[in-house]
Amino acid sequence: MRYLNILLVFLFNIQIYGQKSTDDLRLYDNLEPLTQDNIFKTDGYYNWGSSIIKGKDEKYHLFYARWKKEYSFSGWLIFSEIAHATSKSPAGPWKYKETVLKGRGSGHWDAITAHNPKIKYFNGKYYLYYISTNSGDQLLSEKELLETARTGYKHKNWMPLRNRQRTGVAVSKNINGPWKRREKALLEPSGPINTLTVNPAVTKGKDGKFYLIVKGDKDKIKWWIRNQALAISDQPDGAFIMQKKAVIDYLDTEDMSIWYDQKRERFYGVFHTNKGNGFIGMVTSPDGINWKKSNEFVIMPKVLPMTDGTMFKPERLERPFIFYEEGKVKVLSLAVKNGDESYSVFLPVKENKYPAPNKRQLAWQEAELGMVFHYDLHVFDNKKYGQGRNRIDPVDNYQIFNPKNLDTDQWIKAAKDTGAKFAILTATHETGFALYQSEVNPYCMKALKYKDGKGDVVRDFVNSCRKYGLKPGIYLGIR
Repeated sequence: MRYLNILLVFLFNIQIYGQKSTDDLRLYDNLEPLTQDNIFKTDGYYNWGSSIIKGKDEKYHLFYARWKKEYSFSGWLIFSEIAHATSKSPAGPWKYKETVLKGRGSGHWDAITAHNPKIKYFNGKYYLYYISTNSGDQLLSEKELLETARTGYKHKNWMPLRNRQRTGVAVSKNINGPWKRREKALLEPSGPINTLTVNPAVTKGKDGKFYLIVKGDKDKIKWWIRNQALAISDQPDGAFIMQKKAVIDYLDTEDMSIWYDQKRERFYGVFHTNKGNGFIGMVTSPDGINWKKSNEFVIMPKVLPMTDGTMFKPERLERPFIFYEEGKVKVLSLAVKNGDESYSVFLPVKENKYPAPNKRQLAWQEAELGMVFHYDLHVFDNKKYGQGRNRIDPVDNYQIFNPKNLDTDQWIKAAKDTGAKFAILTATHETGFALYQSEVNPYCMKALKYKDGKGDVVRDFVNSCRKYGLKPGIYLGIR
């Protein structure tokens, strides 16, 4: 019995140890559809960006940017203010309470505006991080500022104002204020960024240090590429020391929001990018300094699930923010721009009390029947398939591939008539020959006389699947 107890303790310790610093956070399948309560609009204003915290009053407090529609959407650079709303739930509905911060006027680093807030509670105080700008040595009149706002990016004053944007912080002992601002910005451009320090994302690590991520621009480029830079401090209001290594420098990204996950003992950050159709993504770090793509790198495409089963694709979907409470992700908030409206949405994150299959696993189970189409060079040479040498010796004459009567429509229609719900094509198998057009693998359909080297079985297969309503799958064998 003594040995059994030792064994059980040993196994228990392995289990606990194995749970540390594990990147197993999954959000994609747990995002709930939007209800009207999850949408926060303000008449006469553009709303932009959200940051949520739970107060001592047991209410949820939302800090967000807003500016009057009369200034146009590009008025955010000059006329934005930070407002405060409250709710009984982090997913809404929200009710406006007050305006918290505005630009302080001439002579201050935050003279012109207050924008893109992040609210945090550290060491018994509330810290409201935000961004602002000033006009430098040039004093701009109200008329000039209004003209700049309404003209937007092409106005001569736009880039000088944009490039003077910085991150600052206001501090209060009470969630309702009053707020005391720092007289200087928290961070100047350096290290991996040479212009701006904006859109702050702050969290406290296990080591007690404070990790601040800001957006800036890469150096030595014709047009800016947004970069995420990291600074660290022993105090929540600085001084922050810029790190040489960027958090994200491999992708043009914006609007980081970060938190420390105590259960997994690692940092997480969400962002958005406009690459392609754009997506909301997630990165992670075990130490707050060395970041990489998380196992679930793409949280969601830039479309919103609605309660009627439809998907809404707005013109812009940005400013992701994760509300994290009691060790669990509760809400993903996003800023929406569509037509002449901009507002905040709050996607509830479903919590499964017990292990449950996700949407993708359920879809696989419900697929029931599928067909696999295996098509390789040996279809044409009448030789017995031999796995032992197939990976080593290529087929000498790959021009034997010449399917004169190939009809992928006939394949998929037959599968459909059989009751299949999906079809899989072996795009490459152990000969290494690719049934598609490849720029990197010369052993492919581009090298054939068949269809003058322009054939593409994968493309035809996928088109046929879409035509007959089957889900296409691609099998890639590694030679």
